[in-house]
Amino acid sequence: MTVVGPFGLSVRDQALEADVQAGLAAVEEGLLEATKSEVPFITGAAQHLVRAGGKRFRPLLVMLAAQFGDPYAPGVVPSAVVVELTHLATLYHDDVMDEAAVRRGVDSANTRWGNSVAVLTGDFLFARASQILADLGPEAVRVQALAFERLVTGQILETAGPSDGRDPVEHYLDVLAGKTGSLVAVSCRFGAMMSGADETVVDVLTQYGERLGVAFQLADDVLDIASDSHESGKTPGTDLREGIPTLPVLRLRERAARLGLPEDVALCELLDSDLSDDARHAQALAALRAHPALEQARRDTVRYAEEARAALAPLRECDAKAALIELCDAVVHRAG
Repeated sequence: MTVVGPFGLSVRDQALEADVQAGLAAVEEGLLEATKSEVPFITGAAQHLVRAGGKRFRPLLVMLAAQFGDPYAPGVVPSAVVVELTHLATLYHDDVMDEAAVRRGVDSANTRWGNSVAVLTGDFLFARASQILADLGPEAVRVQALAFERLVTGQILETAGPSDGRDPVEHYLDVLAGKTGSLVAVSCRFGAMMSGADETVVDVLTQYGERLGVAFQLADDVLDIASDSHESGKTPGTDLREGIPTLPVLRLRERAARLGLPEDVALCELLDSDLSDDARHAQALAALRAHPALEQARRDTVRYAEEARAALAPLRECDAKAALIELCDAVVHRAG
């Protein structure tokens, strides 16, 4: 049993391990090639997060999904480069919107070069992803375009907040399905589609990816509260400081509205205060870490991971399916 990819995923089959490792290595080369520019400054900015590393979660899913067809098909690796470039581009933009100082254990691009360069570098990565995508055919372009629309819609809905009368938790889960689930679903779809897998298999893997993507983001929400920067590679409580309500906060507010406990109401008031103050931010973070709302968010993460696992039921038994199931467990473990 060999450990590969994010979260220490173990692969039981040597041939599958070799395929995954070779595929991820090719993706890494493709990312570096796609982020080169004739302008050295642009190359440095565009490769900033590539060289910082990362889990390469989406390319891994492309490689595993491709096992249900021909994993050596020519479109598999380029499609994995496309989804990772798209993901990286959104990180540049997210860090500007969140005013994040750290990403993947290094200074965020906006901290190092300012907001304008960070935004434009994200745009540059989108452009490079589009160039690669154009060679993969009109159906690939259509799939990516629809996913990107969902991704941006999710981001806008997050910024706008729930409409009057809409349950905030339900709204937030819809946001995550767009912001995160859509691109993870495309990763699985591209892997299966580019490998020539049957359409029913493509659909199953797409559904799996959507649910796993939401579980993955919910685990991130939990980590943002529960972990330190060494574990997550990001500044803890970034969303908290910016007043962005992630699931633990929404579960707290839900509980406060339902039970009216003074300690819950007091914590909500603290979260509504100015958390740019380091002491107040630390107090809020510590209180949330000890609150039942964090455990409820963990249970929500488990639920989506179990839904992802259940979606795989129609697929034939094989080592690739076992690895996809193990990813569900890994996401849950990540959330503690």
